[in-house]
Amino acid sequence: MMKTDVVIIGAGASGMLAAIRSAELDLKVLVLEKMSQPGRKLLITGKGRCNITNSAEIKDFITQVYPDGRFLYPAFKAFFNDDIISLLEECGVETILERGGRYFPKSEKAADVVEALLKKAKEVGVKFKCNTRVNEILSDGKRIIGVEYVENGKTEIIDTAKVIVCSGGKSYPGTGSTGDGYHLAAKVGHTIEKLFPVLVPLVTKEDYCSNMQGLTLKNINAGLYIDDKLVKEEFGDLMFAHYGLSGPVILTLSRDAVFALESKSKIKIIVDFKPALDYEKLDIRILRDINEHGKMKVANLFKLWLPQKAIPVFLDILEIDAEKPAHQISADERRHIIKCLKSFELNIIGHRGFKEAVVTSGGVSLDEVNPKTMESKVVSGLYFAGEVLNLDANTGGYNLQIAFSTGWLAGNSV
Repeated sequence: MMKTDVVIIGAGASGMLAAIRSAELDLKVLVLEKMSQPGRKLLITGKGRCNITNSAEIKDFITQVYPDGRFLYPAFKAFFNDDIISLLEECGVETILERGGRYFPKSEKAADVVEALLKKAKEVGVKFKCNTRVNEILSDGKRIIGVEYVENGKTEIIDTAKVIVCSGGKSYPGTGSTGDGYHLAAKVGHTIEKLFPVLVPLVTKEDYCSNMQGLTLKNINAGLYIDDKLVKEEFGDLMFAHYGLSGPVILTLSRDAVFALESKSKIKIIVDFKPALDYEKLDIRILRDINEHGKMKVANLFKLWLPQKAIPVFLDILEIDAEKPAHQISADERRHIIKCLKSFELNIIGHRGFKEAVVTSGGVSLDEVNPKTMESKVVSGLYFAGEVLNLDANTGGYNLQIAFSTGWLAGNSV
């Protein structure tokens, strides 16, 4: 039977930080990873660019975290955004700061971040076993005594008193995040809060989104309405897909939408294509364009206001003849154009699920984890870090920082 000081389940962002820190403290560390290589999900973050963290201060950072960002105060105090940037730069990964306080590797390659962390882990003595599946965390009811896993079809047991679960959530299951950690935690007595996909694309009732498939709108405003009440607004980029809506604005709004769908509420997204202009100023501009281009066909006039892919959809909704000259647009038609540009309404009837969700909401109950150490309050010697915990955040580097910080703290605590 193999023996080691610490077993870490999962070689993602939290797992590699936990491994690095615990090995730096002269512990013998073994990481068990079910996939063929570490950091599979990290490789696809930020569309392959890896949004490492955010420059926000702790007090602002925790407002982006659900259900209770205050749980992370000790983890952020111990290891925060400047610490992960320093660690990566020590490993040769230069970073750049972009709009919204988002940090990326200067190379724009997530692979550079994965390779740097993996190299650092091996330098400090961390051992990795890939293509291994953990069956069970072994305990005597009070404390950890080992881990049972399968490698090459053979069941093995590791003798250890310390286990850190860093197995991720259920989002992007193709990267190995299939919810294994929840089952392992439940087996030793932990409560698992209900799981939901969040930061996820939304499905619309209207089929005309498919006609605008691939169109990305820059600098628009989108409001989420639940039972006809505005609950949240976001400014930024939105993308149309064959099923409905995606893009940063929609992902941020999706958390509230997912929970509203669960409660069978009526949900709408209302898009303002011209947020820089109020109704009165937009009316003045449209009237000016009509007067200046009175002989132009309506379809061509709309090119002054909308991307090409959106024009047929708008003309169909507005029921305006695309071939008539602009000067024939009536006052009623002009009002309808303005309303459509300022309040483009889409009814939400679903979401795309865990396969396309950036993160998972729900997980190991925070009430059963010590925030100062990440140790279980149920079983001594068991620790949790990253997405397996009931913590999720908005886009912008917040989720990866949660993984880095909780992983480092767990590794330090063992």
